[in-house]
Amino acid sequence: MLAGLGRLIHRRRWTSLVLILIMTVLAGGWGLGVFAKFKQGGFEDPKASSTLVAKLGATYFGSTNPDVLVVYSSDTMTVDDPRYMAGVVSTVSRLPKDKVAEIISYWSFDAKDAAPFASHDKRRTFVALKLTGTDADKGPHYEAIKDRLQAPGLTAQLGGAVPLNIEFGTQVVTDIVQAEIISMPILLILLVLVFGAFTASVLPLIVALFSIVGGLAVLHIVTYVTDVTSMALEVVTMMGVGLAIDYSLFIVSRFREELERGMKAGGVQPGKPWKRAPDRRQRKAEKKAYRRALRPVQQGALARTMATAGRTIAVSGITVSAALGGLLVFPQMFLRTIGLAGIATVLVAVFGAVVLLPTMLALLGTRVEAGRMPWRRPTSKRAQRDPDSGFWYRLGHSVMKRPLPYFAVTVVILGVLFGPFLNVQFGSVDARVLPKDSPTRAVVELVKKEFPNGSAEPIDVVVSGDLIPRDWKPVRSGDNIPPYLQEFRTRLSELPGVTQAQFTGYSGAYGGVRISVTHKYEPLDQRALDLVTQMREMSLSKNGYPMHIDVGGSTAAQMDLMDALMRSLPKMAALVCLTTFLLLFMFFGSVVLPLKAIVMNVLSIGASFGVIVWGFQYGHLAGLLDFTPTGSVEATSMILILAVVFGLSMDYEVFLLSRIREEWDRTHDNRAAVAVGMQRTGGIITSAALLFLVVIGAFSMAGLTVVKLIGVGMFVAVVVDAALVRSLLVPATMRFMGSANWWLPPALAGLHAKMDLRERDDLPGAAANVAPPRLPDEQPYPYAMRWEEPAPGADPMSTPPAQTPAPPAQAPAPQAPAPASRTNGASASPAFADYQEAALPNITFQSAAPPTSADSEAQPWSPWANGQPQPKPTHTTRTKREIVPNPTGSGWRWSTVEDNDAN
Repeated sequence: MLAGLGRLIHRRRWTSLVLILIMTVLAGGWGLGVFAKFKQGGFEDPKASSTLVAKLGATYFGSTNPDVLVVYSSDTMTVDDPRYMAGVVSTVSRLPKDKVAEIISYWSFDAKDAAPFASHDKRRTFVALKLTGTDADKGPHYEAIKDRLQAPGLTAQLGGAVPLNIEFGTQVVTDIVQAEIISMPILLILLVLVFGAFTASVLPLIVALFSIVGGLAVLHIVTYVTDVTSMALEVVTMMGVGLAIDYSLFIVSRFREELERGMKAGGVQPGKPWKRAPDRRQRKAEKKAYRRALRPVQQGALARTMATAGRTIAVSGITVSAALGGLLVFPQMFLRTIGLAGIATVLVAVFGAVVLLPTMLALLGTRVEAGRMPWRRPTSKRAQRDPDSGFWYRLGHSVMKRPLPYFAVTVVILGVLFGPFLNVQFGSVDARVLPKDSPTRAVVELVKKEFPNGSAEPIDVVVSGDLIPRDWKPVRSGDNIPPYLQEFRTRLSELPGVTQAQFTGYSGAYGGVRISVTHKYEPLDQRALDLVTQMREMSLSKNGYPMHIDVGGSTAAQMDLMDALMRSLPKMAALVCLTTFLLLFMFFGSVVLPLKAIVMNVLSIGASFGVIVWGFQYGHLAGLLDFTPTGSVEATSMILILAVVFGLSMDYEVFLLSRIREEWDRTHDNRAAVAVGMQRTGGIITSAALLFLVVIGAFSMAGLTVVKLIGVGMFVAVVVDAALVRSLLVPATMRFMGSANWWLPPALAGLHAKMDLRERDDLPGAAANVAPPRLPDEQPYPYAMRWEEPAPGADPMSTPPAQTPAPPAQAPAPQAPAPASRTNGASASPAFADYQEAALPNITFQSAAPPTSADSEAQPWSPWANGQPQPKPTHTTRTKREIVPNPTGSGWRWSTVEDNDAN
């Protein structure tokens, strides 16, 4: 199918280009609208008790986290100075009521309750503002009032939830722009070095730009279905650029390989040979003839590229999407939207690689080599080097000779890298993820340092039920507190570590009351976690009727987050592993290789997790990357890295094993297949990994610590995967398993035959300008027809020697078509029309002689010779158990076979 797509694109290349340009312009205009649709947060479990408490606070009780927090400071006055009060009160009282719903300040309470609003030296105070409208309205409302918050004679610093979200979103865009500015010039230089030609090096960047634009357009569509976090923008950019360059590298490299092979075999000279003609008219005629002869070669090269590298990329894209699809099982909006964004980006990158890039290659043809570097020229030593003598070929043979040392050393290195993860401590996202010079972060740190109870984060307990009094107001003086609520508050205040428990909200409409419990522990301290557990185990009833108790706050939210992740993680693992296994089973025709690939990916992920803990939780990378260590790592970011790294690792696994499988199908020599597969893909995989590292490395320099963490995790995983796992561990394990790598139980052989996705070598190469005629309906024995070059001076149409049985009379011997004529009718292959304008090889179609006993003893049985199973030679020998091909030609199985060495 993909080969046909390649031929179609070549024939309709201009139409394809125009359609893609229109699609890109429309997608770009539509995708820009996604920036206004991003939401912040999304780390909570929607069904958790802590999430319910937060929603009740925002809807009924009033949020304990203000929308805007304004800190006023003075070097000379204290908050008790009338001038200080006049400056603050006169400023906030003039704020428009249609944008500000509530104002709480030091002067809103009596002396005892006002103490938390003044700093220890009383030179600072903060004012809490609650804005009107929905979350979407609060951003514009803040922008409208922020310039009106400066008080005369005082210094104002702005913070709170709304400014924090705005700065977070702005920092995301800043990080992306910075990453692109850093990475693009480096990528272009490296691509020129890798491809050796300027034109070829520009193509991956065009595909990367298309992937980003298309990913944003799809992401905008997703915003109409669910909320989307701004972090999705980072994922779209990172994966869009990285995967587009990886895929383009494989497509362009294979196209150049097939084009060069086709031109050599077809006798088409490279360069511009028509320029040697003596006059202008002849040069014009020869140029036209040259292009006519080159056209079928280019079409064949593109078809062959799509049938091999294109098929691999399609399978790889589906595999990466399946890994990212595992994020959809989590309830957190942050993970689900990043999963959707990642899948959209991967699919757009695949489309760009198998449609946009082939369109550009069809238009360029041999001009893909324009701007060729000196080392790429045919006369250079590098171009004349034996392809089977390169570094990766020698490394593959070295691993094949000594697999045990390579295996042992690699496993030890991976174990050392994984070690720190055994002491992982998960935490949550707070203001410390912002850069150190962030003004919003400065407000949070100032309040925690300078104000009483500034570091205290209360645990909110909401008691609800039909028996809550409808007319009771705990904030109104003179109201009697219901005895059962007073008793419950007392029980809460007597818990170990609790400093105060007070009523902070009431709703008669909902039928609930909120009690805020302050304590002396840090939010993620184990003693604070134990407090939440004790509160959730408490019970309350009135007249024998139980009341509902929900516990919230940052500590409870972190506990609920971890519980939700632990519940969903096994589902994600099962879904991703099962989907990956099925895809690789369909592609490789083996049950061993998919299992091995999953295990190898887990090793890469474990190594990256260990480095993350060492660098971020322990803080060893804080100086290099300029961030504030928190003593923990953010849990949802680790889940995100798990999905992305699993997909990327599988990406390289598919690239490597697809070429090894191609060699195995051709030679059935496990050692040679691994060595050749490494030689053909080792350099490409290393180059792709290096280019991807540039993209990831640029994001490691981002301002947000969460983005740094994701970038470092992916960076380490790619390095480990390319340098250790794919280069050493995979070939070593394949050497241990031998032919068992390709084992397929007989019960699954028929299933695989129906869903086989392997790359096949059944397409003509770029130089195969003629397809052989159809075989006769009846032959003296199966698969006995072959192409043969006639002896010098022999009649090409003469009868073969007498030792070869003649075909039956009803099956006339086929004849080779004349080179200058167009074959038509049923005897011509459909592929012949694509290649009919090129020169035909000097070969004839003859019957092959049956193997003699001497031949069968000298030549081993080749079940896949000429692309079809051959009849097995018969001779009386003893038998032994071996892994043999299934009768269907799909996969392998254990069977009793004849021992050829018995005689």
